[in-house]
Amino acid sequence: MLASLNLGDGNNLGTADGRIALDCSVRETRQGHYVISTTDFFFPLVDSPYLQGRIGAANVLSDLYAEGVEHCDFVLMLLAACRDMSLEERNICTQEMVRGFRDACIEADTTITGGQTVLNPWPIIGGVATSVVTKDGFISSDGAQPGDVLVLTKPLGTQVAVNVHEWRNRDDNKFWNKIVETNLITVPEAEDMMYAAVCSMARLNKTGGLLMLKHKANAATDVTGFGILGHAQNLMDNQLAQVGAELHTLPLIANTVKVNDEILNFRLKIGYSAETSGGLLISMPEENAKAYIQDLEEAEGYPAWIIGRITDDPNRKATIIDDVKILEV
Repeated sequence: MLASLNLGDGNNLGTADGRIALDCSVRETRQGHYVISTTDFFFPLVDSPYLQGRIGAANVLSDLYAEGVEHCDFVLMLLAACRDMSLEERNICTQEMVRGFRDACIEADTTITGGQTVLNPWPIIGGVATSVVTKDGFISSDGAQPGDVLVLTKPLGTQVAVNVHEWRNRDDNKFWNKIVETNLITVPEAEDMMYAAVCSMARLNKTGGLLMLKHKANAATDVTGFGILGHAQNLMDNQLAQVGAELHTLPLIANTVKVNDEILNFRLKIGYSAETSGGLLISMPEENAKAYIQDLEEAEGYPAWIIGRITDDPNRKATIIDDVKILEV
């Protein structure tokens, strides 16, 4: 959307036209270093203000990790306290969001050095994350090559899981009532779904980004509000080579596909269900992908998956094949 406003000057690195950034603004300084920066923020999507703070930090840092950077140098916090809460509620909620954000930044080995706070109808938290690196300290986002495979580092389905949780906690919600009436999933299964989503959203993509340089990734993005296919398409639109993406596998949080198919279509299986603080989608040589996945799982204890392939395509299309494999994880 920003690109359509004719913004940018053609000097941003990592995108085909050098204008608006894919995930981060990447600029060469007059001194020959590279400044990589990004910004994002969120409205509440979980019950816990603390977890909301962690997710907000994980999400903004994820853009840096999609560039393969080793370290975030500093973070500015963007914070909105809810003016419609009582003073006591506002103080507790705001303090807990800040604590969660700070703890995630400590885990990322970075520092909050400032920011901006306002009053707002909704509590909001996010930030601006910045790294200063050398030329060989990041992965440009525009180097995908035909024959590369696409690796995904977190499962899909967070939008479905969060909505099921919200339905279950509302009085006489028609969607939750239908789930109960049809015995589609149990309460423990709904709780497990939400737990998996929260764990995924709050988990940093730091290790996944670190390993990109080691395993010679060619390009990457993180998967958030446009869904897996939307972000795959954004990635293809920004490549120097004329390439497309074919997605053959979708790893989904267990039971989200049932809800999508039987209760409300979030467009999960066609790749447009929004994700929050999702995984990295990485284009890398096929011979490097298995070692990348193994190293990531050994370091973090979580799986990653080869979900697609880069193809020659002058139309630069990202598609999901007709007989896509659904993995419930």
